[in-house]
Amino acid sequence: MARIPYFDSANAEGRLKETIEKLPGLNIFRMMAHSGDLLAKFTGLGNHILGRAKLDAVLREIAIIRVGVLSKASYEVYQHERIGRDIGMSEELIKAIHKGPDAPAFDDLQRLVMAFTDDVVLNVRASDATFDPLAKQLSHKEMQELTLTIGYYMMVSRFLETFDVDIEEEGSTASVDLKSLERK
Repeated sequence: MARIPYFDSANAEGRLKETIEKLPGLNIFRMMAHSGDLLAKFTGLGNHILGRAKLDAVLREIAIIRVGVLSKASYEVYQHERIGRDIGMSEELIKAIHKGPDAPAFDDLQRLVMAFTDDVVLNVRASDATFDPLAKQLSHKEMQELTLTIGYYMMVSRFLETFDVDIEEEGSTASVDLKSLERK
């Protein structure tokens, strides 16, 4: 149960009201609406990561789900496992993310992303042992997008867990349409 009440969108004005009207009714946004105009900036970066970044979507979701697993952020894991399934990730691959970089379901690049994600989350600075092999496989842009994705979802996970944001009720129509994010 959430630690504070969800924001009542009937009280939104100005830019906050415009932002809320554009967003799906996910509990994360309902909670974050208390922050006012910060919600638009938060969702702007998130929309870019999910809809316009060059980084491969499967690699992105592997990193995001792994951040959620390491952060013990059940809401984050739940939402992004759903997104992973929507983009075609297998159940075997999603389960492997919970096990760690050595799980046999990963290909070589996915394993490198997992190891890099673990290193950044657990140690802040990725070691040469995880950075260098991945930097040989990804462009500079993709390396930076991956690192920013990891950092963004560390922040998201901490927000979700600090405020005990509830997973939406089963059958809820609130969801993220990744195709719509490409246009924003």
